[in-house]
Amino acid sequence: MEFKNIRLIGIVVGVAILLLIPLVAMRFTDEVDWDIFDFAVMGTLLLGAGLACEFVLRMVQSTGQRIVMCLSILAALIVIWAELAVGIFGSPFAGS
Repeated sequence: MEFKNIRLIGIVVGVAILLLIPLVAMRFTDEVDWDIFDFAVMGTLLLGAGLACEFVLRMVQSTGQRIVMCLSILAALIVIWAELAVGIFGSPFAGS
């Protein structure tokens, strides 16, 4: 198995593990109240960001450009996640 394919498997497994955190938390507390739509949106965001970084790693040769592009992808993920969670910009799809 190639190293590139192992990274893809790692991305998918990592997303699944991250989505298990709120699933398990819902069993122990009422503070976490996700429905299937929340899991689908967060899974899409995480998988999309992971696959975008994988694309950058495969296509961009310069290490500096790789770092900048992957950090930009992660920054966009964090901003979108924060907007969906608490509405930092007050958009129509804000969480609060």
